[in-house]
Amino acid sequence: MTDKNFVPSVYSNETNEGKVTFKSPSNIALVKYWGKKESQIPANPSISFTLDACATTTSISYKKLKEKGSSFSFDLLFEGKPMESFKPKITTFFERIENYLPFLKDYNFTIETSNSFPHSSGIASSASGMSALALGLMAIEKELNPEMEQEYFIKKASFLARLGSGSACRSIEGDLIQWGKHGEIDGSSDLYGIKYPYEVHSVFKNYHDTILLVDKGQKQVSSTVGHDLMHNHPFAINRFDQAHRNLTKLKKVFAEGDLKSFVEIVESEALTLHAMMMTSLPYFVLMKPNTLEIINKIWAFRESSGTNVCFTLDAGANVHVLYPEAEKEEAFQFIKNELVAFCENGQYLCDRIGFGAKKL
Repeated sequence: MTDKNFVPSVYSNETNEGKVTFKSPSNIALVKYWGKKESQIPANPSISFTLDACATTTSISYKKLKEKGSSFSFDLLFEGKPMESFKPKITTFFERIENYLPFLKDYNFTIETSNSFPHSSGIASSASGMSALALGLMAIEKELNPEMEQEYFIKKASFLARLGSGSACRSIEGDLIQWGKHGEIDGSSDLYGIKYPYEVHSVFKNYHDTILLVDKGQKQVSSTVGHDLMHNHPFAINRFDQAHRNLTKLKKVFAEGDLKSFVEIVESEALTLHAMMMTSLPYFVLMKPNTLEIINKIWAFRESSGTNVCFTLDAGANVHVLYPEAEKEEAFQFIKNELVAFCENGQYLCDRIGFGAKKL
């Protein structure tokens, strides 16, 4: 498919007003994407676990205008209060997707959004937020085009979400989502995420993710800036090749339930992501001293316990502690006893694999 597949022809139906609500989860990448081309195209493919508890709920109330507007007409409420600071990001998103949703200037929208996790917690809400918004807009388009098939609906929602935030395209479905063209993954695309199409051992089902909130402050370098710094990065080509190789390795790892190799790939990916930040120009460090303390504690615990507890990191200081269902009691006891002390105000979030967004 190309982006032209997502440009609609004339709509067969009319709708004057209504309301639609979606709850969409965040996700945690196992193979990271870092660096992008024009139109939110990833410089390398990635794969992620869809989460369950960390989610955004977004309602869109829409009412048809008497005549098409010259600009976008919308109000935005975050957790019940007007949030003017969010509006430029939504305007940019609407500008990017207007070609694919030509009805956008025909309506006034009231967008009401809230997170299941504190906004200041240091958990990125762009994946859950933009995917929920994209799904709501797609539900309106389905009102205008009732013949739309569900498979197309999901692909286009992922395609649109990507134009808001790259990783948002991996939050539409679950539980294991791959995004970015890869020569050995059938159906993979730079335009949208797909459900991982190959065998996955039962040990990777019901995986847990305890998110340790090490630092809840504003990052000194945004992910958007960080992605751009990959354009002239001295190690960029090798990094992109590494991501492709790791996705190839994971095919066997997922099929065989090889937890040792899974841990090695996931932790290596997390550290490589931060290595790219530390070796860009300008260089920057998003990990905090307590991030490293937690990593060292995890390594020592895994060695002494023989478990498969591991970590991954997003573009920030917080640590995602991953462990299989069979090890949840031992792992969670370790987290409470030894890791929570390194969290800001002792805060952490318990999550697990989820199965994608839901219409409410």
